[in-house]
Amino acid sequence: MKRFGVLTSGADAPGMNAAIRAVVRSGIYYGVDMLGIQYGFQGLIDGKIEKMDAASVGSIMQRGGTILQSSPSDAVFTDEGKESALQTIKDHGIDSLIVIGGKEAVQAAAVLEESGVPTAAIPATIDSDIPGVSEVIGFDTALNTVMDYIDRIRDTASSHEKSSIIEVMGRDTGNLALWSGLAGGAENILIPEKKEDLDSIVEQIKQGPSRSKRYSIVVVAEGSVSGIDLNERLKQEAGIESRVTVLGHTQRGGAPTAADRILASRLGAYAVEQLMNEKSGVVVTLKDNQPEAFSYHAVHEQAVQVDEYVYNLSSRLSI
Repeated sequence: MKRFGVLTSGADAPGMNAAIRAVVRSGIYYGVDMLGIQYGFQGLIDGKIEKMDAASVGSIMQRGGTILQSSPSDAVFTDEGKESALQTIKDHGIDSLIVIGGKEAVQAAAVLEESGVPTAAIPATIDSDIPGVSEVIGFDTALNTVMDYIDRIRDTASSHEKSSIIEVMGRDTGNLALWSGLAGGAENILIPEKKEDLDSIVEQIKQGPSRSKRYSIVVVAEGSVSGIDLNERLKQEAGIESRVTVLGHTQRGGAPTAADRILASRLGAYAVEQLMNEKSGVVVTLKDNQPEAFSYHAVHEQAVQVDEYVYNLSSRLSI
């Protein structure tokens, strides 16, 4: 009997539990012995392994977070950590490994793949920052969470005619800020990929009253500028003092949306199918609404691209 392991790595994302459920039950459907690895790659190194059956994943798809727990994947990139992980895989007779997580999780999976362990990666990250992969688990839920906050903040901003700055996650990639800003009707959006536009945005906010703008909603990705720093700059250069809301880890929590649950179910099942067909070293995603697998090399050779059309559209609609 084949034996597959599954783990979640890095930051949690809503929908990870739905992916775990799909992986475990799909594996059992194909007659695979399923093992859950707790605490991500660190758990693999430490041998934190448990047998999983259909009941192990009952009533979890509506829950945020991950029942397997998670941790950073840094240790597996060291020679000592990698060798310990490989020894655990050998000791437990794991034939293939399914990794659920973001960019670093995919890179860690590639390390084990290169060492002879068949792996498949399921993209799950609220940042949507995996190169070449547009459909990731967790992004839709986080997007709706941020949009809800923007709607609530706009109510009070409008009532008091006071601008608000909303800082969202996005250390290296501004997708969450960009799409939530567009969905929430933000007047300005600051993302890491467009740092050079900060001066023009400050000037635009400064000119707001002359354009009959009674207040502004500004969405900033944490990797572009801090909301607090932007507020200080607006106060000094434009005489505008705004309310600052840093959403922090509230963006990661909560029940996954229907879209994320369905995506997680499809990708979890497809990852198992790939390994059953002896196709490994792949990231599974959707393309034109159909499951597709990309090699790790194809993913790593690309860079994360901001959607220029959406960025320019948000500017046009904020006049």
